[in-house]
Parts: sequence; structure tokens; C-alpha cells
Amino acid sequence: MTTIDATPTIDSPALRRAQQEGARALSELGDRHAVTLESLLAILRSDRLDDRAARNLAIEAAASALVQLRVASDQHLDAVLEPVVGAFARLQSDLRPLERFGDLDLQFVEPPTTGRALPSEVAHAARAIVRNSVLAIVDDGSARRVRIQWDCDGLNLLIGIRDDGRGELSVRDDALRPAAESVVALNGDLAVSSTEGWGSSIDIRLPLDPPSAPEPLGDVSELSAREREVLRLVVGGSRNREIASTLGISDNTVKFHVSNLLRKTECRTRGELASLAR
Repeated sequence: MTTIDATPTIDSPALRRAQQEGARALSELGDRHAVTLESLLAILRSDRLDDRAARNLAIEAAASALVQLRVASDQHLDAVLEPVVGAFARLQSDLRPLERFGDLDLQFVEPPTTGRALPSEVAHAARAIVRNSVLAIVDDGSARRVRIQWDCDGLNLLIGIRDDGRGELSVRDDALRPAAESVVALNGDLAVSSTEGWGSSIDIRLPLDPPSAPEPLGDVSELSAREREVLRLVVGGSRNREIASTLGISDNTVKFHVSNLLRKTECRTRGELASLAR
């Protein structure tokens, strides 16, 4: 009797595509949850609300976030293009709770209506990058005003984020790592300029033609012993500082190894790398 094993192998293109989409979906979901949690914390910490009002607003915010997540899972995920104005409007909707329930003043400069439509991958990534960047600013705790601007030059989506905080933000800050990795994955550029006492500016360029999908993950025996150690901790969900502490190396050395892993495996993000390594 002959048995045919129809289980796809790790090198199956269909399996790899499913893993890539799963990693991107998880990243998007994580970003939305982070914004929702920040909004709930802002409500519960507000000194302008009594306990009953805070509870009611927290329930409203949580319910609204659930509806948005369900709608987002049904819409646009399979769309080929998103109008740039519509993509920006979704970003505003994602970030409004931080302004409504917190002390942050968000100012949005809308893109021109004639701008080129965005490929869905670029639109999703752009919103995630801005959300991550704003959350990094919120974590710093010194900014009270954030200005967000989108523009399109026909070839690239241009994003500008400016705050009025202490002016200590750096492109090397761990809080900006998810945004920076997403930008690199799309062959884009991210620059941070800060002036002490005047705030920080984050300038991002995302090509409107996303890069092709990477080839399957190669044999891990091609990696160095240290790279395999770092990969194991990345798969476990450890952040750079945790990896550095565990292995007794510096944060910069960890970033170097992670960069090499992404390059060697042709993965776009840590999430994709971890998913394929599993």
C-alpha cells in the first residue's frame, strides 16, 4: 500500500506566502492593539474624568477598536490599490483616540487628492510606521504636539512627523526599531533630526513599487554560531536589549547580527524572520 504525503514542505511557495501574510497581519494587529492600549491608559489616567465617566469611555474605546479591527480584516486586505487620501483618513481614525483621551495634540496635513494611489502593501506599512513612530514619541513623554504630513511625488510616499518634545529622539532608539525595519523592508529611507529643547523630526520615504517577496529561508547551518543564537532569541520574541543582556553583548552588536540575518535570509522584518525560522 502506497501512502502519499500531501503535507506542504517548508520550501513550498504557497506555505511561504501564507507565512509572510500571517507575519504581516500579526504586525498590523499588534500595532492596532498598541494604539488601543495607549488610548485606554490615557482615559484611565485622565484627571478630567471621574471613575464612572472613565469606565464608560474605556468601554466605548475598546468596543470601537474591536469594530475597527473586524472591519479592517474584511476591507482592503485584498485590494490592489488604496487612494492616498483614503489611506491617510484611515491613519487619522487609528490615531484619534490618542488625541481624544490624552494630552497629545495631533495635527494632520493631508496629502493632495491628485496623488498616486498606494499599493495596499505600502498603505498598510505606511500606517504601521506612523503608528509606531507616534507611539515612540508618546513613550518619551515630553511631546504635547505632533504634526503628521503625507505627500506623494509620483514615485514615493513622503512622510513627515514632527514633535515639540525634548529633541532627544534618535534613529538608533529601540522604540523606533519596528518602524525602521518596516522602512528598510520596503527599500525606503528613514532619517531623524533632533534639536535639544525644540523637538524631533522623522522623515520617511517609501517607494510606491514594493520589492518582490524574498526567497525561502536557507539552511541555518550557513549562519554563524552567534547568528543562530540571536535568531533563536528573535524567534522567542526578545527585544534587542534583552538579547544583548542574555548573550552579554552590546545593543549595537545585536543590531548588526539582526541586520545580517535579514540580509542573508532576504526577510523584510523581524516578524517575517521569526515566522520562517519557526
